[in-house]
Amino acid sequence: MSSDVAIRVEGLTKSFRLFERPEHRLLELMSFGRVQRHRTFTALKDVSLEIRRGETVGIVGRNGCGKSTLLQVICGILQPTAGTVTTHGRIAALLELGAGFDGNFTGRENVYLNGAIHGCTRAEMDERFEAIAAFADIGEFLDRPVKTYSSGMFVRLAFATAVNVDPDILVVDEALAVGDEAFQRKCFARIEQIKERGATVLFVSHAAQTIIQLCDRAVLMAGGEKLMEGTPKAVVTTYQQLNAARPDQAAHLRSGLTRAQVKPKHQGQETEGATETGDHFDPTIESQSRTVTASSGVQITDVQLQTLDGRQVNRLVAGRRYLVTFTAQFTIDSDDVGIAMSIRTPNGTAIAGVSTQKSAVIRISIKAADYNIFNIEFDARLAPGSYFINVTVNSASLGTMGRITDALMFIINHEEDDMLIAPADLHFRLNNERANR
Repeated sequence: MSSDVAIRVEGLTKSFRLFERPEHRLLELMSFGRVQRHRTFTALKDVSLEIRRGETVGIVGRNGCGKSTLLQVICGILQPTAGTVTTHGRIAALLELGAGFDGNFTGRENVYLNGAIHGCTRAEMDERFEAIAAFADIGEFLDRPVKTYSSGMFVRLAFATAVNVDPDILVVDEALAVGDEAFQRKCFARIEQIKERGATVLFVSHAAQTIIQLCDRAVLMAGGEKLMEGTPKAVVTTYQQLNAARPDQAAHLRSGLTRAQVKPKHQGQETEGATETGDHFDPTIESQSRTVTASSGVQITDVQLQTLDGRQVNRLVAGRRYLVTFTAQFTIDSDDVGIAMSIRTPNGTAIAGVSTQKSAVIRISIKAADYNIFNIEFDARLAPGSYFINVTVNSASLGTMGRITDALMFIINHEEDDMLIAPADLHFRLNNERANR
């Protein structure tokens, strides 16, 4: 194995035997293989990967795609069914909650236990203990059994221990997602320090911005297979495209990536077949959760996201100005109609929005059969990732008249290295066009 390579995975396959009932395992064992009571689930299928010393590589993919299984095999927790994994250097891993810690031991005891597992002497851990305790910052709980910890407290101690055993390879599997924001920032700052020291980092996350900013290279997995390997931007873009696509479209995209047999690319190289850059409309991006949650006196249609010159888009460039437009067909009269729009993350968090609910100046009068076009402009000062748009038509006297939740899905492409990320600056303009239908 070359001294420049920290991790080499060749033809890795990992399968599990699944039994419908606990007694089926015993029955199969007692039959000496004559009776099979299990089915085989293959979590990893012929995966090959090479990671150089000092590289930070992100692994992305949907839940169940094999990311965690791959990391567990690399760390030696699981043995491969076929293929080989070779690592060079000390590995420190932060995997699923509870991994490597004994719940009956105190936090202090677990720190020394993990140090011993990683080859550190008692004297070495004595020297590092104060730094570990200060980083974890869990106070008196350090001398209480780990089984009494919250998930956040456990992650604090586990990460503090992992980064203080001087790892040559640091493996992090989504565990930081349960920590508070301040602690997450503290962890990422420490990861940057580890990178500067020349260590290799293998990182799993669903956060597009984190993968793009932290990693030198990224790998996309699906169904236990490595679909794509390349620059973080190219891989994240394809991952978002797969997430947004309908099942038939996603299957077609996966098939195309598998056939392409994309070769590994390193920093500064674009992956073959990377998607179009700039703002544009991608037909595979579609909101799968679009829901009409209210409809009383109005029908909302033709919700679109456009450039200011009228081009329909759903892949946006951070920092540019865009327009949300939709039409409303009214069936009642009202003198105080307004609108609202919000931009939300995939977990439903509203990060920006505008509403005319409390502003009489920009409310309009409508009549039954009026056909209105509403436009809302905004600056896409958003981090790279996926977002959803909700639109609402309301009335001060009637309340919510119409609402579409997750009416549109769009993706922010990251193209400016020094882009200032701030809440979206939303401005709106109402157009009232009446037509009898």
